[in-house]
Amino acid sequence: MTQVTRRRGAALEQAILDAAVEELNEVGYHRLTMDSVAARAGTAKNVIYRRWPSRAALSIAAYRQMLPTNPEATPDTGSLRGDALALLTRANDRLSSPVGRILRELLTDIQSDPELLRELRDQMARAGIGVWLTVLARAASRGEVDPAALTPRVATVAVDLLRNEYALNGATSVPGSVLTEIVDEVFLPLTSRARAERRT
Repeated sequence: MTQVTRRRGAALEQAILDAAVEELNEVGYHRLTMDSVAARAGTAKNVIYRRWPSRAALSIAAYRQMLPTNPEATPDTGSLRGDALALLTRANDRLSSPVGRILRELLTDIQSDPELLRELRDQMARAGIGVWLTVLARAASRGEVDPAALTPRVATVAVDLLRNEYALNGATSVPGSVLTEIVDEVFLPLTSRARAERRT
């Protein structure tokens, strides 16, 4: 029988989220249940449902807790190509990790729920867009790219293509040769197109 620990407000919510994170790490999203989270958190299942109406909603909130809280160093290799490859390699390492597996399971499960899908995608964008805009701004200051390329759409295109390798092709890890193709055949030509168009 679950031993209920009486907590309220933020302390209770954090205990539930901590329990959900532990469950996700141990059994993955597909095997996580509200019962198991309630037991681990020392609360009742209906208490969780009052805050998160579904397993997916709870897991997305827990996934947010799993994201790095301290910003990672932005690579500065001296070239946009080097920076982009470093960032894409970092993203690939994360997507192929246990946390990345949880993300992939969540994305697969919530395709039919536009609101949850938008929330998760917003989390993903906020977690990564800043460093890409930084390396693009540096490249623009060096004259490598046109300042017109400094847009969220351009900044995220390489990572979006990487995620597609996992989501659409079922990859568990993407080889370095594919990362190079994404950077050389899509990302770099896209960032230089505006500059080329201005010259014509």
